[in-house]
Amino acid sequence: MTEFVDVKNMTRWIQRDGVEPIMASMVEYLEADFARWEAFDKVARVASHTPFGVIELMPTSDTKEYAFKYVNGHPFNPARGFQTVTAFGMLADVDNGYPTFLAEMTLLTALRTAATSAMVARRVARPGAQVMAMIGAGSQAEFQALAFRALMGIDQLRVYDVDPAAVEKLRRNLQPLGFDIQEAGSTSESVVGADIVTTCTADKARATILSSEQVPAGVHINAVGGDCPGKTELDPELLRRAKVFVEFPEQTRVEGEIQQMAPDFPVTEFWKVLTGAEEGRTSAEQITIFDSVGFAIADFSALRCARDATAGTDLQTYIDLVADPEDPKDLFSLVNTLKPVG
Repeated sequence: MTEFVDVKNMTRWIQRDGVEPIMASMVEYLEADFARWEAFDKVARVASHTPFGVIELMPTSDTKEYAFKYVNGHPFNPARGFQTVTAFGMLADVDNGYPTFLAEMTLLTALRTAATSAMVARRVARPGAQVMAMIGAGSQAEFQALAFRALMGIDQLRVYDVDPAAVEKLRRNLQPLGFDIQEAGSTSESVVGADIVTTCTADKARATILSSEQVPAGVHINAVGGDCPGKTELDPELLRRAKVFVEFPEQTRVEGEIQQMAPDFPVTEFWKVLTGAEEGRTSAEQITIFDSVGFAIADFSALRCARDATAGTDLQTYIDLVADPEDPKDLFSLVNTLKPVG
């Protein structure tokens, strides 16, 4: 029997423990796993691209547990009444190959993405950051804001979106939670005075959401918008001015902002900052960028966090996912209903 957390119980867990405490706990799992990065199997996600969007599988293993996530990214879905991103994922025991834990990951990915953003920013953003500009107020926006408050104490937001209804939605959700929210009339207006800029748009086109001229020295940019080949948000000149941090370069060079750059464009793998093998920010004036595309090891961390936090409670149920005959060599016994003649 496989432990299972469905949408209802994932929601109950988040309501029980709170978004910010969960993301703070998840960062502990993320940092522990990123610090042992070399222990994992690593491969760029397997993607199936269509004109409508992308469907991806994201696998990894640390030789004890195996994990994968199924996730889609369809930027035009909201106009049709569907979410842009949906996901589910699984942990398995490497020793026998049996699935041990299955969970919805639409909500869990939202938590994981925001927790990863804040984890990186806490290490490489300028100390004392107080204001975050948010360019894009879609489904991920509230989670990003809560993660940055949980880890860095940031509660001043300057928000811009081409859809005023999205900004109003964010205000409706976050203002009662104590955030100071200012609506900006443009991207340029949103970044004035910001210490951190989060870009989070979903369109699959190459675009310049943020130009080099708009960004002053010392800013940290959290480039977290939905990523795929042919989709970018940042001005290439801004990338040249900055120190760029990535998860897995082989994947980021295909899907991230740095797909615009030469194959040898220098980047710093974030796990090396955690272990002390590489430097993070080197000056107060330096621009830093987290070219976030999401990597399977972060999903591994999120699944373990959810499993451990819900273990032994009614938030987990069991599903009969694996056929298990009494004799392991006699699978046919489960379907053999033949009766002798006579």
